[in-house]
Amino acid sequence: MKKIAVFASGTGSNFSAIIDAVHAGQLAVDVKVLICDRPHAKVIEKAKANGIPTFTFTPKQFEGKQAYEQEILRELKAKNVEFIALAGYMRLVGETLLKAYEGKIVNIHPSLLPAFPGKDAIGQAFQARVKVTGVTIHFVDEGMDTGPIIAQEAVKIDEQDKIEDVTKKIQTVEHQLYPKVLKELLEDKRLINQV
Repeated sequence: MKKIAVFASGTGSNFSAIIDAVHAGQLAVDVKVLICDRPHAKVIEKAKANGIPTFTFTPKQFEGKQAYEQEILRELKAKNVEFIALAGYMRLVGETLLKAYEGKIVNIHPSLLPAFPGKDAIGQAFQARVKVTGVTIHFVDEGMDTGPIIAQEAVKIDEQDKIEDVTKKIQTVEHQLYPKVLKELLEDKRLINQV
């Protein structure tokens, strides 16, 4: 069973989807730690409620990205973490973690990349009045949502939809797709040697 870390910055709905899949026996991973850059984020409560250790940090208290990523790396190594799933982590991953976990970091993004990368992807799609947006799961590289795409699923935006409706549709897809893709990546014997 792979030992993973989940990185998140907000409410943790995708974190919860992963934990729920583990509890339901649909995803065989050992979530060793939640890494969070916002010490008061709601995701921390969810981790504690599930008995998952948390590592929180405030980036401004460090000299730079390399310094706080060194701290994160120490935490990951201490817990023998083999794989990282970003779930609403609102920072670009830097060289320190990318080098240590090359090809072993994935992210979920609420758009059909390469359209609408970066922050507020749902809002960007809504403002652009596109008829279809979606969810992308991709490997993480040094760019902003530019790594190789693993899976995508489209979400239709209906004429009468408000942004809250689109957000709900996106999250429904995210919460099903992310555990499924993690299972394929981490449990499928054809892929397990690649990650």
